[in-house]
Amino acid sequence: MANQDLKVRAYRYSIEIIKLIETLPNKKTYWILSDQLLRAATSIGANIVEAKSASSKKDFIRFYEIALKSANETKYWLGLLRDATEIEKQKIDPLLKEAQELSNILASSLMTMKKKK
Repeated sequence: MANQDLKVRAYRYSIEIIKLIETLPNKKTYWILSDQLLRAATSIGANIVEAKSASSKKDFIRFYEIALKSANETKYWLGLLRDATEIEKQKIDPLLKEAQELSNILASSLMTMKKKK
């Protein structure tokens, strides 16, 4: 059940990132930042889904590791948007918080899985 909740949460997070990107100004800087952000943020959920189809525990762990890296990368791009652009911090901060929470869940899950190896 926890994996299902995480998958749904990551999916909803992707939707919120897409909604944010749709509001960004049509300028070159935003195109580049939003492209990177979209790739990283949507990769979180995609890799959680891929893990479900993993052929081994090692493969499952690898997909979770990629999801964690994507969550951390997402925080980087959101931080740049918050600190280097005119985007209102109140639009970015809740998304940063959720990226941190997803990252924490993934890291905790990985630690548990690796202990059971």
